[in-house]
Amino acid sequence: MSSDQTQAADWPWPAPVDDGCAKHLIAGTRLPDVALPATRGASVNLARYQERAIVFIYPMTGTPGVQNPAGWDNLPGAHGSTPEAEGFRDCYAEFELLRYEVFGVSAQSPAAQETFAARAGIPYLLLSDEKLEFADALRLPRFEIGGETYLKRLTMIVRDGVIYRVIYPVHPPATHARELLQSLSQARA
Repeated sequence: MSSDQTQAADWPWPAPVDDGCAKHLIAGTRLPDVALPATRGASVNLARYQERAIVFIYPMTGTPGVQNPAGWDNLPGAHGSTPEAEGFRDCYAEFELLRYEVFGVSAQSPAAQETFAARAGIPYLLLSDEKLEFADALRLPRFEIGGETYLKRLTMIVRDGVIYRVIYPVHPPATHARELLQSLSQARA
């Protein structure tokens, strides 16, 4: 068993399955012209971002002392946003060396994202799609629990505002950034 398989097998929460909800997100799809509030103040419009980018979509980062919604532990793919974001943090300099900017997108409020970014030392921008405008325009997969809507975890590799590749489902989230970095590094070799 490879180390990736071992880590996936050790993941204590239910793994997501490919439910087909992202099959329409194909290479060549242009990102929607939507400005999203970003940590550190400015808004970012990914459709107008004229560079290469990793855009990882995540459900929700946890908050110390605040319980997850009831049923979260049993929902495949719900857990892992904090370790995923920290993985991108830990690999950020290496993504920059490959000339990729990293963005995280969730439906969490800008304030919640700013608090998390400060607590976790996130060097890249987190973008808030609190109104689900970006998600609606792309028909991003989502789930509802406790009366709230959350985005399902997926990653888009983007060039000049156009999707080049989509990874869905993402599992395990804790090793996703490192695995993606290795894949992109090997593609350049």
